[in-house]
Amino acid sequence: MRQKDRTVFIGATCVVLAWFQVGLADEPLLRFEFHRKAMGVDFRIVLYAAEKGAAKGVAEAALDRVSEIDATCSDYRGDSELRLMCDAARPGIPFAVSRDLANVLEASQRVSRQTDGAFDVTLGPLTKLWRRARRQKELPGAIRLAEARKRVGYGLLKVDGPRRRVTLRQAGMRLDLGGIAKGYAVDRAMEVLIDRGFRRALVDGSGDLRVGDAPPGGRGWRVEVESLKRPGHSERRSQEVLELVNVAIATSGDAYQSVTIDGRRYSHILDPRTGMGLTRSSSVTVIARDATTADALASAISVMGPVSGGCLVNQVDGIELLFVTIVKKRRTVHRSRGWPGRDGIR
Repeated sequence: MRQKDRTVFIGATCVVLAWFQVGLADEPLLRFEFHRKAMGVDFRIVLYAAEKGAAKGVAEAALDRVSEIDATCSDYRGDSELRLMCDAARPGIPFAVSRDLANVLEASQRVSRQTDGAFDVTLGPLTKLWRRARRQKELPGAIRLAEARKRVGYGLLKVDGPRRRVTLRQAGMRLDLGGIAKGYAVDRAMEVLIDRGFRRALVDGSGDLRVGDAPPGGRGWRVEVESLKRPGHSERRSQEVLELVNVAIATSGDAYQSVTIDGRRYSHILDPRTGMGLTRSSSVTVIARDATTADALASAISVMGPVSGGCLVNQVDGIELLFVTIVKKRRTVHRSRGWPGRDGIR
């Protein structure tokens, strides 16, 4: 019997998840769903198990893992490990960090190098300016913007993963893991589920998704990707339905987080290289083997644009891209060569 579809909004994309429950005569597994608020969003775990007690125990362990990462990586919590490190670290002096913080910063630097700085977790000083700009609906002043940009650049951050040491090379640096930490938390939660033998599972970090083996009776987890619609038009957004197994999917876009100042629309997504919010209206969906990569690349490719982003994706194995833009009320859709149809993507 098919259960009611669930809808998750992620940036400018709507993902509808449909799960299928089959009778016990066909498969002795039941569907269970668990939730927890973390990282400012609702984390959800869906898994199939023979009985509720085992499902609840493993889901709580996975969600506990998410809470640990929230306490480590949050930019909003004053007591997070990330904030405490930024406050305590001295320029040029290595600072000891936890395994999780070292891992997520290593992954961040890898994507920064791969995208030539389009993704950069050192943009914290710019994030702070633009949060104020959105509240006051006023662009950051030129002097403040220039001062913030002096403290931004992935070359100012050094990460020694094996020794778990992080070096901030300039005073006043502030790191923002908003473009990668959710994906990392999704991966670690799925890791707990798989390690305990629950492979028929889905972890949803408010739209950053990772799916395991297919639900009983199905070929995969059914995901409906809904793209931007043209401003001023009431037509339904274009949709693509995928059936996914053992991959991750994430979307970055400006449909629900933007500000209009002096008649111009600025996204919450910042270009670390210019310090400005993006003015291109877009929805970027990335499929990858893990949610950490999908999350970070969706943000980075939003900055890079469809041409450069598409070239990058076509050079990297296991990555697929759907990039939808609105320019002068005209919608343009860019797809990578393998979207869909490669490595578990049907």
